[in-house]
Amino acid sequence: MKLDILVFAVHPDDAELGCSGTILKHIALGKKVGIVDFTRGELGTRGTAETRDEEAANSAKILGLHARENLKFRDGFFKNDEEHQLEIIKMVRKYQPEIILTNALHDRHPDHGRAGDLTNDAIFLSGLIKIETTLDGVVQEAWRPRLILQYIQDRYIKPDIIVDITEFMEQKEKAIRAFKTQFDSSDKHAPQTYISSPEFLEAVFGRAMEFGKNIGAKYGEGFTCRKLLGVDNLFDLK
Repeated sequence: MKLDILVFAVHPDDAELGCSGTILKHIALGKKVGIVDFTRGELGTRGTAETRDEEAANSAKILGLHARENLKFRDGFFKNDEEHQLEIIKMVRKYQPEIILTNALHDRHPDHGRAGDLTNDAIFLSGLIKIETTLDGVVQEAWRPRLILQYIQDRYIKPDIIVDITEFMEQKEKAIRAFKTQFDSSDKHAPQTYISSPEFLEAVFGRAMEFGKNIGAKYGEGFTCRKLLGVDNLFDLK
């Protein structure tokens, strides 16, 4: 299946927190969107790999994704090396997306920045015809998307572009809250963590309001890009 947008996320729930409004918006526009999670989030204080799998599947239904896969890299210990790059190259070539969204290049969690660099490096290599990969016994064609954007996560980063997600904020919240083990603060028997407090999600929604305000919208999601972005028509800009 060819996708229009492929989202890479090192942990299940990263995409929901960082760019699910943008995902929802483009699916509503008729685009095909999928997520590839790198790990099962097995090192998370709350929940298990199995519960994260179930929550990711529930969120996928809320988002209306056309595909969701998990590469089962080691949470916390994956590397930006040939072995991991080749697995990502296979996904890029499998889905042949026009646009890729991936983790922030630096953030509070060290996995985020490492995943952002890993994705960017693998995407470049995916376009080289002399790197051969196979999937299900079939040799894959080289593929490189036309645009790579990094969504903004815990730490504030000045965005290069902001997407208006006002119409999809309610669904975004539902997709995030599908990860009950991570964000349900009412479970007093589970250990309380940085992300399980109500204040964490309040900050997520507050940032969406801040980004939205900057483009004259109620809610927005910000992205960075390693290259300069061009536009054909100035009137398409807000």
